[in-house]
Amino acid sequence: QVQVVESGGGLVQPGGSLRLSCAASGFTLDYASIGWFRQAPGKEREQVSCISYSDGKIWYRDSVKGRFTTSTDDSKLTVFLQMTSLTPEDTAVYYCAADFSPIPCYNLAYDYWGQGTHVTVSS
Repeated sequence: QVQVVESGGGLVQPGGSLRLSCAASGFTLDYASIGWFRQAPGKEREQVSCISYSDGKIWYRDSVKGRFTTSTDDSKLTVFLQMTSLTPEDTAVYYCAADFSPIPCYNLAYDYWGQGTHVTVSS
């Protein structure tokens, strides 16, 4: 059973950092992609970053480039989203999701979603 579980959210001051984790299980990684999304109050969900295991490519949306970094642990079963220089505009529920289609990870619909983890950036 495919499962992705996020953790690591919390309250952080502007300018601070936070690392989110996405624990993946129940599938092989060969053609998998893991995406990070967020949904701020009153706004549509947007994709923040993603990683394609087939070629190792990582994508970021422009607003987080240089501030957010996606990486994996040695097993590649945990995906991290390291967030730095956080601003109140980064406040949102962050989700990770998995998909197995052989197309660029930023174009995927994503079939499997975690429950989300709250990130609040406030002084």
